Amino acid sequence: MMKALYSGVSGLRSHQTKMDVIGNNIANVNTYGFKSQRATFRDVYYQTIKSPSEGSAERGGTNSAQVGYGAQVGSIDTIHSLSGYSPTDSATDIYINGEGYFIVQNPSGDKLYTRLGALSFDSKGNLVDVNGSQVCGWNKGEFTVDSTTGKITVSGDIKTVTIANFSDYKNITINGDGTISATNKTTNAIETVGLIGVAFVPNQSALILEGSSYYSAGNNTGTISYEIPGTNGTGAIVTNGLEMSNVDLAKEFSDMIITQRGFQANTKIISVVDQMLDELVNLKR
Repeated sequence: MMKALYSGVSGLRSHQTKMDVIGNNIANVNTYGFKSQRATFRDVYYQTIKSPSEGSAERGGTNSAQVGYGAQVGSIDTIHSLSGYSPTDSATDIYINGEGYFIVQNPSGDKLYTRLGALSFDSKGNLVDVNGSQVCGWNKGEFTVDSTTGKITVSGDIKTVTIANFSDYKNITINGDGTISATNKTTNAIETVGLIGVAFVPNQSALILEGSSYYSAGNNTGTISYEIPGTNGTGAIVTNGLEMSNVDLAKEFSDMIITQRGFQANTKIISVVDQMLDELVNLKR
């Protein structure tokens, strides 16, 4: 009986955690760039009451008898499926149409990754995201664009994207290949003044959630490479739009009902075991 009591408690804890995951998904149904999560269960431990035995000429074989001790959370996985494109009115809102992450550098100098492409320029010409972190890529003079083929070639490592003498430019736009174009106020010529980089992560499931739409590299992500958008497994950039949350409300509501029923069933186990123990204690009376 006591085994059943502990199994019921483990079931309650597991279903509470799963409900926490579902609640977070539903709360972020309208969060741009959000990736939903799922919780899976696994059984815990088995006590062997009887070991199996091999059959012989005189006697048949027997199977094992084992009693389990409940369930626990096996994994909480992030679902990195590509979500839809939501048009916006901002020329610096960008969407990755495929694999890849924008690279940003926070004030501490750490590299973080995000699918949220709500970008803007600050007063000093730094390309920043909604949290004030600087977006990474290549600056003018660190890449070339072939005028015939449009092929982009970069030199050196990525760094924060900054437009030098920023006040000298107008009509700043981000293009589908990640290049940043601007009109020189003096010459009225259109110049390519920057290039946004995109990170390719071999194992997206190993990324660590940091909050504020950020991920950091984990021990199992593999070697993360910094690419030109649309090359080496990364998606091209689509402007004037952001990535919608990939939360499926219909699925979350059905999972919520199933989780609630599972929680109720486990409370019933505890209730019944309590009644059985009460009857056992009252036998002497």
